[in-house]
Amino acid sequence: MPTLLEALEEKYGLGGQRDKLDEALISIFVPKLPPRLSIPELLILNDCNIDKAGEPEDLRRKCCTVKELDLAQNKLENWEEVFGILCHMPRVEFVNLSLNRLGGPIDLPPPCTMDRLRSLVLNNTKLEWYGVETLLRLLPVLEELHLSLNEYTHVLIDTVVDDGYETETATDESCCDDTTCQQCQEEEQTQSSRGQKRSASESSIYRKTEAHAGVHKLHLTGNHISQWSEIERVGRLFPNLEALVLADCPIRSLCPPDAHSEEEQSSSSSSSPTKTESHEHFKNLTLLNLSNAKIDSWDDIDRLARFPALKNLRVQCWPLWDKCDSTEHERRQLLIARLPKINILNGGDVIGSVEREDAERSFIRYYLDKPESDRPDRYFELVAVHGKLDPLVNIDLRPERRVKITFTYGDTSEERSVDVYRTVVDLKSRLERIVGLPASKMRLFYVDQDLRDLQGLEEMKYPHKRLYSYNIRSGDEIIIDQKH
Repeated sequence: MPTLLEALEEKYGLGGQRDKLDEALISIFVPKLPPRLSIPELLILNDCNIDKAGEPEDLRRKCCTVKELDLAQNKLENWEEVFGILCHMPRVEFVNLSLNRLGGPIDLPPPCTMDRLRSLVLNNTKLEWYGVETLLRLLPVLEELHLSLNEYTHVLIDTVVDDGYETETATDESCCDDTTCQQCQEEEQTQSSRGQKRSASESSIYRKTEAHAGVHKLHLTGNHISQWSEIERVGRLFPNLEALVLADCPIRSLCPPDAHSEEEQSSSSSSSPTKTESHEHFKNLTLLNLSNAKIDSWDDIDRLARFPALKNLRVQCWPLWDKCDSTEHERRQLLIARLPKINILNGGDVIGSVEREDAERSFIRYYLDKPESDRPDRYFELVAVHGKLDPLVNIDLRPERRVKITFTYGDTSEERSVDVYRTVVDLKSRLERIVGLPASKMRLFYVDQDLRDLQGLEEMKYPHKRLYSYNIRSGDEIIIDQKH
């Protein structure tokens, strides 16, 4: 498999020698072009089977101007090779390593500067979460991080480090300092039986994860996270997060499990426990994508309404919508009314003041006929703004289906009931047996009973025009005449 340098030379001819051609076989002269002396700032080498970096000095000389690097879908498996590439690209700001198998442990690289890297894409790399934490310590200015399709079920922060492995723990569960502790000795024997080596620097210690204030955008699409308590850890790790994409994650509720237990305790105890708020660690979040979650409760919509900065929300394909006996437009109105701070919903246009007021009024009327116990708090808030509205009158603006029309032919007049949804040509065919004229020889003139003296007769010229389009009413007249 080629190194990155070999892939560069194959794609750009960097310093490579052209094969000598047999000039005797060439009938025209084609001047040879010199190889490129440098590569572009945007370097795309995806799906090139790259597994190694290559000669460091050549990398430093040829790649020093690279700002964006795409190495997706290669054969990189060792982070040492990745660092060997990035350390020689001091200007790089964007790196895509998706679909490389980089799930193993990350050893700290030799001293190198990666203080310009702002966007890192690690989708479907199967990188362990403790590796993510190591990378965050190496990337001080990172702003955007993609960790989709990495099969995460938990977000492991605040960990116990033991033999190079990290496990989630709580603060009060850190390992003791007593080397004679029976439990520690048993754990050490267990680790040794698995062939793991222990060094003095790798003894079990509890480490509080340091927050990374620079990350503003995080993508976790397609992971197996189902509990909001795991997402809360994301908020603690990235306190300045502005955009969070959780599409295709099987999240079942925005109510953390500890909040559920507290509610159960409150029902059996007179003390009032402190409730966990879903938005507690997301003070700056403006965009949230929860499409294809497993949420089926309107209570979670109310929790979203309490996110202080949230403006852009996607909540498509929830089980909740299958339970609603309403059209898509009606669901949108219910959502807009419940989410007063949201400006963009499911990728649509910006919600204007007219649409919001219509949605809020529709929301009030929606709950008018429901028991007061079923009305959410938002209903009473909106009643305080718009008042208690009367139900809308159901007005049917469709034309009356059948009317009585006077048909006049020569000296004969006859009143008949007519379906106004018939066309002119259909009416003529039905009049054939009444007046004895073929439809092709028939002319019809409509007479409005109220405008007879003002506009006179109106010939019904268009064969496929429906009768209701003439505003025909009972009492009007149609005169039948013969074509000459």
